Amino acid sequence: MEYKKRNNDLVVIAGKEYGTGSSRDWAAKGTKLLGIKAVLAESFERIHRSNLVGMGVLPLQFKEGFDRKKLKITGAELITVVDIKKGIKPRAEVACEIKYKDGTIKKIQALSRIDTENEIEYYKNGGILQYVLRNMLN
Repeated sequence: MEYKKRNNDLVVIAGKEYGTGSSRDWAAKGTKLLGIKAVLAESFERIHRSNLVGMGVLPLQFKEGFDRKKLKITGAELITVVDIKKGIKPRAEVACEIKYKDGTIKKIQALSRIDTENEIEYYKNGGILQYVLRNMLN
């Protein structure tokens, strides 16, 4: 809530099967309401991944051989999704920069888990609700 007050965008760093056991769509709604813009996980629970996209949250997956432990991510890092404003394609590689507390920067490639062209449209519009409303107004 403090970061939201400061207008800081947030990224969740997660392990395997992120979203398993969640309360489905409310878990993704809570993520969005807290100002989280992306989730970088080892893997996603299938429905939760879809719900994140539906809320306009970018699901990213560590590529094989990378995870939060190997990258020594503690939560103090600044994560930048490089060139996200230029757009994204389904299941494309996405460049991410991890800036550590000591100032060092590590660049990695993550996999976009926006899996379809329809999901791209939902994400570009900030979520499925905004997508539907914009289409109704047009």
